[in-house]
Amino acid sequence: MPPKSGVLVPLYIYPLSTTTWAPLYDAITAHPDLDFLVVVNPNSGPGDLPSPNKDYAREVPKLNAFPNVYTVGYIRIHYCDKPLEDVYAEIDRYASWSACEGLGLGGILLDETPNHYSEEREEYLRACTEFIKGNGGILRDRMVIHNPGTPPDAGLADTCPDLILTCEEPYERYRSDEVQRRLAELPYDRVRCGYMINAVPVGELADVVRELRDRAAYLFVTEVEGDFYERFGPTSWMQLMHALKHDSEWEIV
Repeated sequence: MPPKSGVLVPLYIYPLSTTTWAPLYDAITAHPDLDFLVVVNPNSGPGDLPSPNKDYAREVPKLNAFPNVYTVGYIRIHYCDKPLEDVYAEIDRYASWSACEGLGLGGILLDETPNHYSEEREEYLRACTEFIKGNGGILRDRMVIHNPGTPPDAGLADTCPDLILTCEEPYERYRSDEVQRRLAELPYDRVRCGYMINAVPVGELADVVRELRDRAAYLFVTEVEGDFYERFGPTSWMQLMHALKHDSEWEIV
């Protein structure tokens, strides 16, 4: 059996209509045995008031209705330069969603977390974790995700995130000796790691996914370049699910 990895979905696609997220709903329905970790991102954060707006209020409950979906909210922290009060306010805004049935989120992804250690950064990230974990409006496990995009120094990983996105790179960069060396030195368990790789040649995508299953609990792999978080890969999207579950192209889905 292949290692069990879930699908990481950076859902930075605005739901203009009831069909905008249809490829995601179709994949979730077709693969009930896969876990989908969905990062909801209205506007580089929870967006302006009212939050959620009518489009997110319509679509997020559909996601939360699936038993194999876990939703978290996106917040950009500018490498710990964003004032903590502003971060807390955005967390509280996401937390307020839980007042409406079906809208509650189960955690927060902190984007642009740093990878180089300082005491100030450690204290900042610990404060964020404590605020999320102690917030009654954040539901379920109150998951904390860091996205440094590269392996962070150990002192920053010790701030207790549940998941660290240790590699957010285009395929050619991911394959470089420098990146492979850093990833090989990772001191974190596989269950705490996530990978996001873009611009993967379609012919190599399945092999990349199978390789990464051994490295990470959650994966996002796409052939799309450029706006890869704002659309579903025409080939890679469904191929990702198949490769997560099967060791060969010839296995029956």
